[in-house]
Amino acid sequence: MITTIEKVITLQEIDVFEHLRTEDLSHLAAIAEVVEFPADSTIYGEGGAPDSMYLVLEGRVRLHQKGKDVMTATEKDAFGTWSLFDDELRVVTATTLEQTRLLRIDKEDFTDLLADNVRITQGILKALVQRVRRLMELTNQPKS
Repeated sequence: MITTIEKVITLQEIDVFEHLRTEDLSHLAAIAEVVEFPADSTIYGEGGAPDSMYLVLEGRVRLHQKGKDVMTATEKDAFGTWSLFDDELRVVTATTLEQTRLLRIDKEDFTDLLADNVRITQGILKALVQRVRRLMELTNQPKS
């Protein structure tokens, strides 16, 4: 069992939540649930509906597209984050490499939380804008 305080500490590691206060993170922690998967389980498939995001508590998750590895998510890594904000189908498959515990945030619960809390929405928007700016800076760097 993971406590609300442990969830808050874990959630503050995710860049999209970096501008949220502890109180706001506690609201987010209230909708986050711990889910477990045995080794070699598919969490979601490429082309699937974007219904939630995940954060690895224990274990490893292989993210792959058309059989090619994209990355391996390990402890404190978040994946599927954009699913909270976008209705586009998933672009990768997520498969556990070993017994894995995840923190899952459901998209519908997340949307309801944002609708009820302007401060959380503002903090997340700030983080998203910073992420887009960093991406723009990378793409605008001169080629060497």
